[in-house]
Amino acid sequence: MFLDTPPRHEMPARLVRLITGLAFFGFGVALMVRAELGLSPWEVLHQGISFNTGILLGTVGILVGFLVLFGWIPLNEKPGIGTVANVIMIGIVIDLSLWRLPLITSTPLRWALLVTGVTMIAVATSLYIGAGLGPGPRDGLMTGLAKRGWPIGAVRVGLEISVLVIGWLLGGTVGIGTVLFAFGVGPIVHFTLPWLTVESSVGQQLG
Repeated sequence: MFLDTPPRHEMPARLVRLITGLAFFGFGVALMVRAELGLSPWEVLHQGISFNTGILLGTVGILVGFLVLFGWIPLNEKPGIGTVANVIMIGIVIDLSLWRLPLITSTPLRWALLVTGVTMIAVATSLYIGAGLGPGPRDGLMTGLAKRGWPIGAVRVGLEISVLVIGWLLGGTVGIGTVLFAFGVGPIVHFTLPWLTVESSVGQQLG
């Protein structure tokens, strides 16, 4: 039911990357929220739901994350420690960060928050993926659908456009930050992932 865990001696390094990555990710999302220049597609959805229900943004993310995990069941996807931590920890960090971060009115500062937030999210993604302890719930849904024969690019675009439109209709913030996220995160992850991935000693022995 769950992914096999790596060797015990590798776990400390992997857990450090996982926890650091999820914390950075949540804080990066909070910075984008305070910038008010646009969010990632899934966060647009979460914010739209939050606006209409009064539930805190991060808490909405946790609830949606668990709902997405139920979608893994017919796809036979296996979560890992990192998957469960992803669902819970990012949402908690978002709510705590937004509680402490003030509203920002300065336009240059809002742009600085946006760029910093997108960069943090990208590096954070490399950290938690590099930990090798399980994908996030939304990534697992994407790869699970792709295994059913759907092109992974089409699946990703289809999912993100769908949640973006629904979130926008619910009042979520769409803007230049949404575009910057779409085109900025991928290249940064591509560059940083090899540096932030834990090399498995098992793989080295087998290779």
